[in-house]
Amino acid sequence: MKLPVRIHCVLAPLVIVLCLLLPEGLPRAVLNTLIGFACAGLVVLGVHRNRPRGAAAWWLIAAGVGAWTLGDALYSYLELVLGISPFPSVADVSYLAAYPLLTAALWSFVRSRTGGRDREGVIDTAIISIGFALLSWIFLMQPTLADGSATVPTRVLAALYPVGDVLLLALLVRLFTSSGARSASFRLLGAGVVLMLVADSVYQVQSLDGVYSPVLDAGWLASYACIAAAALHPSMRRLTELEPSAGVAFGRGRLLALMFASLLSPGTMVLQLCLGLSLEPWAVALSSVVLFVLVVVRMSGLLARVQEQSAQLAALARTDALTGLPNRRSGDAELHRLQQEAVAEGRPLAVAVLDLDRFKSFNDTFGHPAGDRLLSQAALAWTAGLDGTGAVLARWGGEEFLVVLPDRDLAGAAAVVDALRARTPLGQTFSAGVAQWDRTETLAALVARTDEALYEAKHAGRDRVVTAGAVPAAQQPVPPRPSQQQPSPRAAAEPPAQPVA
Repeated sequence: MKLPVRIHCVLAPLVIVLCLLLPEGLPRAVLNTLIGFACAGLVVLGVHRNRPRGAAAWWLIAAGVGAWTLGDALYSYLELVLGISPFPSVADVSYLAAYPLLTAALWSFVRSRTGGRDREGVIDTAIISIGFALLSWIFLMQPTLADGSATVPTRVLAALYPVGDVLLLALLVRLFTSSGARSASFRLLGAGVVLMLVADSVYQVQSLDGVYSPVLDAGWLASYACIAAAALHPSMRRLTELEPSAGVAFGRGRLLALMFASLLSPGTMVLQLCLGLSLEPWAVALSSVVLFVLVVVRMSGLLARVQEQSAQLAALARTDALTGLPNRRSGDAELHRLQQEAVAEGRPLAVAVLDLDRFKSFNDTFGHPAGDRLLSQAALAWTAGLDGTGAVLARWGGEEFLVVLPDRDLAGAAAVVDALRARTPLGQTFSAGVAQWDRTETLAALVARTDEALYEAKHAGRDRVVTAGAVPAAQQPVPPRPSQQQPSPRAAAEPPAQPVA
């Protein structure tokens, strides 16, 4: 933490306590106003010292704090100097102007951090904001508008304050649900806005009963001090940086916040019943419907994301990460599938194993990154060469590749594989063994014969394709011997022997 922030964090609490210790009246009002304007000036100082990329949001923050403080100054002047009622008055114009300035600043932070993305964050913000908007309507706005002792313009003006608080809360929640680092400046700014909302909401509740607690001044002054500290801290530059990912993880805290917000509608009705207040069924019903729809949309989005991630994981399990080809497991599955098709349709099937020549020497000479490039480029080149043949190319392991060639006899398969030699990149060569399935051997035996042919190609000097011979007679499956209980066809044709007399 830099020196200006340390000095501010030490002096600000002392000055706030001094302000509260002063007797109510003009001295306290003057010091209160000076603290507010000083905090707005410190925000400007923080912008000049730290030079963030998106300075406009911080200028709006400074203007919002300044407008709120100007409202305090006008309010105190009308009440303490002129002795007239400060509500409604020109002070309300300054107070109400602070809300759009601060909300615009928070919106600018959100846009800078998310780039306008993050649909899930918008839905979460709507869920939480609607829940608190219902509370504000029932306990603040509706009683204010129903107050028959005040004129209609006065009631509407008083109701604009909770509307501004709800708007500011919505943008604060949207900021909290955005991506980006939770830096010291981020936390200080959030704490400042929260203190401002709490103090403002308590003041509005007390004003319904004509009560005002001077302790609330501490809440507003503390909010100004936190916002000033956020601007002075060097991490304030990161508040306007675009993050590569939108939104934050859907953790337990976010889930609990959404659950609490979703229960605010029925919980508000329960609270009204417990307090003996008149019910607001239409407000509760409408907010419940909107919240239900938003929760369903949010859950459907989560489900779609889970399904997408599941598909990605399944693809990763089947694919070789380096070459993008099917891995050995997928190659086995494809070989089995094509064998079943060959059995069902009576078609030939051949298998080849390709092995890059002297791959270890290539790695030792040019390095492992070059070896990886060779593998990936060979996979691309061979895939292009097999296009239209119906063959399946898979990475078998290391520098070995499996090629399954349906509808190809031994000579045709060898010709297809031999044509790939010219496509091998970086001037490298490969050796290959090719074998045709004899329709009786197991797939393991077929691959074993292919490997033997590959070894022959290696021993013969590499850079060639060798075909495997037929399965030796000794390895052919032996037909089962006729059972002793079942007569041979010839014995069945002969008449039974007559018993000897």
